[in-house]
Amino acid sequence: MNILHITCSPRGKSAESYLLSQRILARLLEKNPQANIISRDLWADQLPHVDSDYAASLGGTRQFSGEESKTGSLGMSERLIVELESADCIVIGTPMHNFTVPSVLKAWIDHVVRIHRTFNATPEGKVGLLADRPVFIAASSGGHRIGERSRQPDFLEPYLRAILATIGLHRLTFFTVQGTAFGPEPLAGAKLEADQAIAGHFNSARS
Repeated sequence: MNILHITCSPRGKSAESYLLSQRILARLLEKNPQANIISRDLWADQLPHVDSDYAASLGGTRQFSGEESKTGSLGMSERLIVELESADCIVIGTPMHNFTVPSVLKAWIDHVVRIHRTFNATPEGKVGLLADRPVFIAASSGGHRIGERSRQPDFLEPYLRAILATIGLHRLTFFTVQGTAFGPEPLAGAKLEADQAIAGHFNSARS
């Protein structure tokens, strides 16, 4: 089993989203102790934005040779898509930045959501070309993005559900640590809630 672990917080391994994603990984490894984890820290190793050759290839304005398609952001796109295709399961740890995903995660999405490669456009809409598989998303937010205490828009979860479904990934499960900016006591309660949600999910999946 291959698990693709994507993280994207500037706080690195101290980030609540990273720590939450580690607790998800621990549950997955309980069931699959020999699993191979492919780690990609999008903040530590930031991706270039897509370039003009990538845009030309998507627009069909140029035909690219095999060698050309291995270079620049088109080549990076292909490597990231192959990495994604090789994963049996995906874990994404992400904070909420300005009501949505961080720019580094958006850059990764721009590389892997590619017409004629991971989705096709049809008269009925976009059709994903990747095989579906479990995607676990560990999200953190300074405020409350969902629930009764939410006082802000949430463009993170709806966006990820829509964009990943575009390429064929529909089996998304979200776990959330909210209110990280409200001090140690509320944070401890939020982490406990998230841990209970993780335990409930994986215990029910086992039964």
